Amino acid sequence: MSPSGAVRREHRAHPRDFADHRYVYAVLSRRSGGISIGVNLNPDKRCNFDCVYCQVDRRVMPPPEGADPDVLKAELTALLRAARAGGLAAHPRFADLPEALRGVRDVALSGDGEPTSVAGFDRIVDGVLEAIEATGWHGLPVVLITNAAGLDRTEVRAGVERIVAAGGDVWAKLDAGTAEHFARACGTRVPFSRVLANLREAARRHPLTLQTCLFATDGAPPSEAEVAAYVERVCEIPHSGGTLRAVQLYTVARPPAEAVVTPLPEAFLEEVAQRLRARLSGVPVTVYP
Repeated sequence: MSPSGAVRREHRAHPRDFADHRYVYAVLSRRSGGISIGVNLNPDKRCNFDCVYCQVDRRVMPPPEGADPDVLKAELTALLRAARAGGLAAHPRFADLPEALRGVRDVALSGDGEPTSVAGFDRIVDGVLEAIEATGWHGLPVVLITNAAGLDRTEVRAGVERIVAAGGDVWAKLDAGTAEHFARACGTRVPFSRVLANLREAARRHPLTLQTCLFATDGAPPSEAEVAAYVERVCEIPHSGGTLRAVQLYTVARPPAEAVVTPLPEAFLEEVAQRLRARLSGVPVTVYP
């Protein structure tokens, strides 16, 4: 397979299985620009959102379970050691990738659900940071990928502060400009106002990266009114004293849960990006078609 073909394959696959691990895996990440060590804190698929574009199949649900910090730390330690020894870059999943994409870029806390919903989130963060230091990956950043609904929880705030203090980042979702579109897109009882308040407050404490999935529904893109409202919601964050590190706009890359959801063309994403760039001085806005 050609290098470009291998890249397309890995971007579209994004499997969360690796060896016999329960929690820790490795994928090629478009937004990280290389290999990301993923930590799936929700293998039981429990989530406080039910996004229409999510690729997680929840038709069959495993039994509920909490994340085991000791097992998780042991798996992460083993995978980081393997990566330092060159075994990860030589893995069949990544062997055909261009050399520039075969380096480990980060450790990402994500999952088949919302990672901040697990009990003991701050203790899990401690274990992740300890594994990174113990294996000699000094400075390897931790990225929390979150829907922002739990950023106001005490243990989540404590974990986030440790991530940021260690040089990591928070990638928080904002998929709507209006409560109506938020309800349709994210399928949750969490009020849109709570998500917005959490984003504003988190960005006041530390720089925040926003992630937005734009998609078509039954072939129709978001309305002009919805796009305009979304741009306003983003701009409210710096206007209220917060700091945005970046904005990432992307569309559906893998088969979603709902067949009515389809990707948008790059031109649409770029048009939204240009509107944001015109309002957000100095904030990188990147499109991932």
